[in-house]
Amino acid sequence: MIEVFIVDDDPLMRAALSIILSDEGLKITSFADGESFLDAAYWRTPACVLIDMHLPGCSGLELLKALDARQYRAPIFAISGRGDIPMAVDAIRNGALDFIEKPFDPAAVAIRVREAIQTWQSPGHDGGELAPNFNGHERLTGREWDVLELITRGASNKETSRELTISPRTVEVHRARIMEKLGAKNAADLMGIVLGRKRLHRPALLNGRHQSAP
Repeated sequence: MIEVFIVDDDPLMRAALSIILSDEGLKITSFADGESFLDAAYWRTPACVLIDMHLPGCSGLELLKALDARQYRAPIFAISGRGDIPMAVDAIRNGALDFIEKPFDPAAVAIRVREAIQTWQSPGHDGGELAPNFNGHERLTGREWDVLELITRGASNKETSRELTISPRTVEVHRARIMEKLGAKNAADLMGIVLGRKRLHRPALLNGRHQSAP
């Protein structure tokens, strides 16, 4: 069975998420603390991970850093309350695919998790970055490259969110970060920086590190 890790110190939250995702035919392994989760995550990789940002002892953000979430071979969702948006943004910067706001719609959570798993396991998905050759490319993360490629194709935030199975709010965060990192003043300025070639190419990955295409 496809396994999903849930990391949350609240037993009611773990139970609720377990029921939601079990109904989707997923195998659930839950953890009440970050240390036990890391012990398991180092030995095996699940199909998806959900991490609450407010864990005792080791916060969800610290877990993402300890796990090196940007290189982890499964999508990770950060769980946060409505007042935790800045923390959720930090989670995305540190490798989380998207964040789930509490209180959440059970059906929506099930769909987002299932779509993320399907995308990650689809042929050709490698989680790597696009081959860079313009000024400032080295500062972009893999997910920012995914967003950037769709921007250059003219996709809207809503279209990008559907394509990448992330929320429109997350797309806005990535767009803002891309412009900040590349020093773009507006959308036209951004296009002037990144265009100048016909298409973007994704390089192969070797041992989790990006290899430039020949």
